[in-house]
Amino acid sequence: MFLKAMQWLTLSSVDRELAQKQFHDLRSQIPLLYTLLAVNAVALGYTHYGVAPDWMSVWVPGALVIVGVARTIAWIRCKHVEHDQTVIIRHLRYTTVLGCLISLAYIGWSLGLSNFGGPDERAHVATFVGITVMGCIFCLSPLPQSAILVAALTTTPYLVFCLLTPGSGIYVAIAFNIVVVTLVVLRVLMNGFSAFADLVLSRSEAARLAREVTVLAHTDMLTGLPNRRRFFTDLERRIAGRGANSEPLAVGVIDLDRFKAANDTYGHVVGDQILAEVGARLAAELEGRGSVARLGGDEFAFVMDGDGEAAMALMSGVCQRLAEPYMADDIAISIGASCGIATIEGADPRSATLYERADYALYTSKSTRRGLPTLYSETHEKAVRSERAIEAALQVADLDAELAIHLQPVVDTRTHGLSAVEVLARWTSPTLGPVSPAVFVPVAERTGIVHRLTVKLFEMALAQAAQLPEAVSVCFNLSAHDLTSPATILSLVSALRQSGVAPARIVFELTETAMLRDFTAARESLGMLSALGAQVAIDDFGTGHASLSYLRELPIHRVKIDRSFVSGDKALARRDLLGAVIAMCRSLDLQCVAEGVETEEQMAFLRTAGCDALQGYLIARPMPPAALDDWMNGPRARLAAGAA
Repeated sequence: MFLKAMQWLTLSSVDRELAQKQFHDLRSQIPLLYTLLAVNAVALGYTHYGVAPDWMSVWVPGALVIVGVARTIAWIRCKHVEHDQTVIIRHLRYTTVLGCLISLAYIGWSLGLSNFGGPDERAHVATFVGITVMGCIFCLSPLPQSAILVAALTTTPYLVFCLLTPGSGIYVAIAFNIVVVTLVVLRVLMNGFSAFADLVLSRSEAARLAREVTVLAHTDMLTGLPNRRRFFTDLERRIAGRGANSEPLAVGVIDLDRFKAANDTYGHVVGDQILAEVGARLAAELEGRGSVARLGGDEFAFVMDGDGEAAMALMSGVCQRLAEPYMADDIAISIGASCGIATIEGADPRSATLYERADYALYTSKSTRRGLPTLYSETHEKAVRSERAIEAALQVADLDAELAIHLQPVVDTRTHGLSAVEVLARWTSPTLGPVSPAVFVPVAERTGIVHRLTVKLFEMALAQAAQLPEAVSVCFNLSAHDLTSPATILSLVSALRQSGVAPARIVFELTETAMLRDFTAARESLGMLSALGAQVAIDDFGTGHASLSYLRELPIHRVKIDRSFVSGDKALARRDLLGAVIAMCRSLDLQCVAEGVETEEQMAFLRTAGCDALQGYLIARPMPPAALDDWMNGPRARLAAGAA
């Protein structure tokens, strides 16, 4: 008990936040205390002037006033100084000790004056003691240790003095009255200080929790890196603080390659381990050179001071580091990373614009420079402007009037007749003119317009299918966005059911890349289409990374061999592989279609190898539906039979 009391008196166990608040409040109340003491001292000296020695009525109160002025100046100066915890505790202890010394000086001086003068002067001394004690208690209320010690060192000597002075019964009563009032005020003070301390500590705890919540709200829990919100907040702050002559600033977006395949193969626990390790590698590589954040999924971003050349040099090494194997449960897993970088000089542009540029550069890396960084350039800027114009035109396009389809025939190698047509999209904008599908389809995918586009093209394909012979199939391409959009698949199913076209005549074509982007979603979508009676074909077979087991897991009916196996510089060297693919299709009971047939020699080889159908410029180029009747009745349709 005694030890706890001593710790409390010496401020050894005071809380940091409470000590700061005590110090803050004392800075505004200590000057008032010294002002009160000075006024009371001058008044008491004045009433005893002439009845007490000059050194007691003039020089002592003058010295006490000077001490008070000096301490007031010292506390006023403290307002302009930031203190740490150690300094604050030292100030509070110093204030407590100095308060005891000054209170002893005041009570000793006032009791000395009691020996001079008559009843009026002695009454003034009693009044001085009472007022001074009350004033000290209230002014020192933020520091109850000092208030209690000052009250005890003031009232106790005065009470003892009155008890020992003969014939001072009235003043003994006054002294007892002062002691009682002092005890009551001190009790009230302690109650108030207890509530004060609880309030300070509760606010401190609330502030601490708020800071923790803020940290959690701005931190990615898996990697410990700043999250998307924190990244853009910091980026906006850095851009807003830039001037015209500021150093260049580089922003990059990093996306992992092949991470989804690893996540699906080994599970989400292993995937999380990989992401955590990626975050650790990025933090280590950019330490002291930039800040990195996780935006979500397998996408990260960074900000660094420097131009594009410095950022490219740094991220080339970072991409190599991220491509090194990751160990999970004694399994070495290899993924990669692609990066897009954008830079600014001066105070322009906005953070969103800068991020969009970096993201566009990342898209270029993923398409043509996988595993490497790409710096946003003027070429990209022109492409962005072009894509924005295309996007704006697509948003307001009258699809019924502007959209059209062309058909490319597919011939059967046994009957030499037309077995299918592939539907190819064509768009002619009133403002932009003809736009290639290779340009407007990716724009439609990135901007969310592809659903409306796919459904309209399919309706046009169904309308054309109704005019073709029953034996002719209609091949329609689906993208990865289509496969992962339940709304699109349901719209296609609804349109097919309402068209009256036999579902078996419709062949939905998808690439290996589209199939692997989200294998689970692809399996569900293709299962729904296959259950309806439609066929499914893998397009551009041999250019992706699909496992052969997928040919059994998915409802695949035919395989379209990529043109690189049929035509081009390396086609002859790949003929053995081409023959193996055709043989595999036979063993799996899959129809085999060869794309890119351009010469009679190629057509003859494919027929000999046992390919089921042919497609290419030798057979026919894509044509409007109106021209298909002429082709079917013309000599080019009999080219295959003649070559045989």
